[in-house]
Amino acid sequence: MKQGRLFVISGPSGVGKSTILKELLARQEDIYFSVSATTRPPRPGEVDHVHYHFNSLDEFRRLIKSEALLEWAEYVGNYYGTPAKYVDEALEQGKNVILDIEVQGAKQVAAKRPSAVRIFIAPPSWPELERRLTERGTDAAEKIQKRLGKAREEFENAKEYDYIVVNDTVEHAVLELEAIMVAEHCRPQERIAMIERAGAADAPKGPESAAEKDADEARETT
Repeated sequence: MKQGRLFVISGPSGVGKSTILKELLARQEDIYFSVSATTRPPRPGEVDHVHYHFNSLDEFRRLIKSEALLEWAEYVGNYYGTPAKYVDEALEQGKNVILDIEVQGAKQVAAKRPSAVRIFIAPPSWPELERRLTERGTDAAEKIQKRLGKAREEFENAKEYDYIVVNDTVEHAVLELEAIMVAEHCRPQERIAMIERAGAADAPKGPESAAEKDADEARETT
């Protein structure tokens, strides 16, 4: 069984991460999409352990204290984080694990799991990102400009990532993500380990020594 890999996906608001990942998950069966833990109350229709792992503030603090989270942050009075337990279980099952987290959270994960593959989703241009944010129709012009400013700040960290995928079209972005995942599983360290595991049970025996041959011949003549 192949070893699972941890992929961290980041990108600015409006770049299309959710759409890309939804399509990727529909195509790939061996992917585990990490579910975050949070202290915020469930919204209508949200199911515990499906949309989020809902925790009380005390429970979340215990997770932090016991270092059970790969990353965590406070946002608008609520805490959010990635439980390591579920990620590790999926990796041991040979699944690729995807974390959709912001830049600061990605840095925390990289510090704890240096082998994690970080991928930054970028827009094809800043005018295109502004167009997408405007067409969503959810924010006023002032807020859109703030989001664009934040996007430029996040983009400054893109050089720290292993890959940058430009979301010019969803199809192209998904194909690039799939190519990255395949390439990561072709790295020498993983391929060698896979071959050694596969051959351990039925490895060919080495040449028989002269002493062993003499012993066999002696048994045959008795």
